[in-house]
Amino acid sequence: MSSFDIAIIGGGIAGLSAACFLAEDRGDGSRIAVIERESQPGYHTTGRSAAMYTEVYGNATIRAMVKAGRPFLKTPHARYCDRSFLSPRGALMIARDDQVHRVGEFLREMNRPDVLEQVDRDRCLQISPALDPDYVAGGVHEPDAMDIDVHALLQGYVRVFRGLGGQIIADAEVRSITRRNGVFAIDAGAGQIEAPLLINAAGAWGDVIAGMAGAAPVGLVPKRRTAITFDAPAGTNPGNWPLTFDLDEQWYFKPDAGRILASPADQTPSEPCDAQPEELDIAICIDRIETASTLEVRRPASKWAGLRCFVDDHSPVNGFDDRIEGLYWLVGQGGYGIKTSPVMARIAVSQIAGRPIDDDILAHGLRPANLGVERLRGQ
Repeated sequence: MSSFDIAIIGGGIAGLSAACFLAEDRGDGSRIAVIERESQPGYHTTGRSAAMYTEVYGNATIRAMVKAGRPFLKTPHARYCDRSFLSPRGALMIARDDQVHRVGEFLREMNRPDVLEQVDRDRCLQISPALDPDYVAGGVHEPDAMDIDVHALLQGYVRVFRGLGGQIIADAEVRSITRRNGVFAIDAGAGQIEAPLLINAAGAWGDVIAGMAGAAPVGLVPKRRTAITFDAPAGTNPGNWPLTFDLDEQWYFKPDAGRILASPADQTPSEPCDAQPEELDIAICIDRIETASTLEVRRPASKWAGLRCFVDDHSPVNGFDDRIEGLYWLVGQGGYGIKTSPVMARIAVSQIAGRPIDDDILAHGLRPANLGVERLRGQ
């Protein structure tokens, strides 16, 4: 039996960012363990993400956390990375003739004239030259949207956590959890682990883990998203193209390591699993991209799928369980887990330590009640 002060189930971006910041807050990570069912951290959703930093998508809770996390992502301390996690990309949301009347509605809802500009058809084609001129009527440009280096960010969390003595226990699928005398005993395959504080950062398996610990589910719904990469047209250099997507989020494409990454932006409910792409979704992706652009997908160079998890109101769950003492939820980030990770982790550190959430986070309009488990319990 290995004893710790804190056990975190899930070695994705949520679990490792929390582990890292908790270790920093304590000045020592040797009493913190991250339990990961796979052989390496970030195997599932984290390792399959094409994350973008943009402050104008998701609900108000997501947008507040993203804005608060910008300083960390843009200028991390050297212990995390010797360069920014962000790099220029830009984003272009386009609308067809039958959609263009809704562009104004979107701009009013976001109310961010400082980062968004409405653009006409010709400007859309200048910004994203692969678009089909007959498909585009207008759009919205976010010049300052940025790529996130997901690998560097995850490895930064891992490096700092391990540097403070933190332990990542891999190949450790949780089989059972029991709680006696205020301590959780976790059978994780690799051995027995016990800790008085258990953080549930298990992603798609979050409700399953909660059930093992005796807690009621929060209603997590994993949803599959598919992606492919394919070769850019001969003689073109797509490196400066933006993320390009449609107003109804039915497709997107962006440059990726010399190729084009594309997705049908599918959200198919799924059981927790090692998600794999379906051939129908790949075919839909190719059809949508070829309909909206002049690109031809002769054969995907790679294909994959990942699970994005949601509760009913599409805000994350970040707080102590309302019934099981010592159980902390850190799940439900949807498609925003990468860019919210530094702030989600800071919020968890504050609440676990019994401190108020930092003012620089609350200054962006975050309401802590919108993260708590209680909002999902009908209380």
